[in-house]
Amino acid sequence: MTVAEIKKNSDQRMQKSIETLRADLAKVRTGRAHTGILDHVMVDYYGSPTNLSQVANLTLIDARTIGVQPWEKKMLSVIEKAIRDSDLGLNPSSQGDMIRVPTPPLTEERRKEMVKLVKTEGEGAKIAIRNIRRDANESLKKMLKDKECSEDDERRAQDDIQKLTDKFVAEVDKLLAEKEKEVLTV
Repeated sequence: MTVAEIKKNSDQRMQKSIETLRADLAKVRTGRAHTGILDHVMVDYYGSPTNLSQVANLTLIDARTIGVQPWEKKMLSVIEKAIRDSDLGLNPSSQGDMIRVPTPPLTEERRKEMVKLVKTEGEGAKIAIRNIRRDANESLKKMLKDKECSEDDERRAQDDIQKLTDKFVAEVDKLLAEKEKEVLTV
């Protein structure tokens, strides 16, 4: 593996950590309704657990209500039960062939819990990014030991990896600040 490959690999892995953080933050509930909070709800579809979005159409009815339109009418009660049993604290209600899922406003205490959760997710992403930096630096040291690169190249590459790490940690901080602001907005 060359120095350039190590840098490229680190960049790609750190980018994946950011994408994972974005996906995790999208699941954190804010005061507004969004279909992303139902992404991890699994429905018993003819005996096999299936993602809710694969058995129903998810829409926003208004700022606080999600509409779930099952593709099969007999799935109505199964979907309603799956949403109710999820750990989201939502109480869906059927109206004809559609399920309305009102998202209750968050209390101040719940908002603070959500902020703590967001910070925990962010810290996990930062740890992942630092681990990638450590792996890259170990690879560079091994290359130096095996005389595959010069000390100057190794030092320059470590500086580049550190700059990359700083860039991605700053990106994590920015994402956390945005999500924190979104969660605390009433």
